[in-house]
Amino acid sequence: MAATKRQQTSADEPSFAALVPPACLWDHHITQWLHDDCPKFDAGGLVVGNQVQTASIYCKSAGVLAGVPFAEAVFKKLDCTVEWLHTEGTTISKEQAAGKEVVARITGPARNLLLGERTALNILARASGIATRARELVDHVRSNGWKGALCGTRKTTPGFGFVEKYALLVGHAGTHRVDLSSMVMLKDNHIWSAGSIAKSVAVARSAVGPHEKIEVECRDLKEAYEAATAGADIVMLDNFSPDELRRDAATFKTKFPHVSVEASGGITGETLAGYLSDGVDIISLGILSQGYPAVDFSMKLPRPEGMATKNASC
Repeated sequence: MAATKRQQTSADEPSFAALVPPACLWDHHITQWLHDDCPKFDAGGLVVGNQVQTASIYCKSAGVLAGVPFAEAVFKKLDCTVEWLHTEGTTISKEQAAGKEVVARITGPARNLLLGERTALNILARASGIATRARELVDHVRSNGWKGALCGTRKTTPGFGFVEKYALLVGHAGTHRVDLSSMVMLKDNHIWSAGSIAKSVAVARSAVGPHEKIEVECRDLKEAYEAATAGADIVMLDNFSPDELRRDAATFKTKFPHVSVEASGGITGETLAGYLSDGVDIISLGILSQGYPAVDFSMKLPRPEGMATKNASC
């Protein structure tokens, strides 16, 4: 495969690309995504042929650039070279987007460039949308003086959650549970099936041992006390109103200061500020990976000199 050029991130902004395992471990995703888009013949590829060209990827709406290692893997799979002109995590301003900011240049056989185009752009659009929403909300809570963790949830797209959780990190939010094997969360279905909060915690602890955290979803302060007494590390105060949350989180912390409190359920960007309090350590939001506005990207091959440009668009 051709080598990839990339700007280095700044010293105070880690490159989350280093967190992603080598592509050989998730190459099946790339193969499947490309196969979904081109299951048989590619007549467009016949039209453009194998002439080596350099295409440009343009960002046409404001947002945080994210999804770089995944989009890059798509093109590398097709033997193309990628040069990123912006570091992942960079915010593309409205002014830059209005001028159709070039964020990357891709070099390779023309047919391969177009084979990877839509898959790579879809990845960038969705990952950047999540990172943008996350960055906006994290900046919002920090401006209000809250120091807790703002996290996503497992409300992700099947087959694409890997990318969506990664995008949360680029947006400075937390991933929460990456999957069912990350931490233990006991919700109403677990508790009802086990018979009680205490029993569900005990059974879970027997499986995961003392080093893995257990979280319990609680409907009121009484259930939160039961969960903490049973050995839960985190209690989720679920679907509380802002006033109820501030009151009960503060009361709970006076009795169990070592147990983390998470707020979740029905919280939106518009209501988020009301849930910020010293007694709340974590706020999880499904909206970070559901209903976000995608960032607009396009890719273009070079236009031949002399070809009409009227009404042409990136």
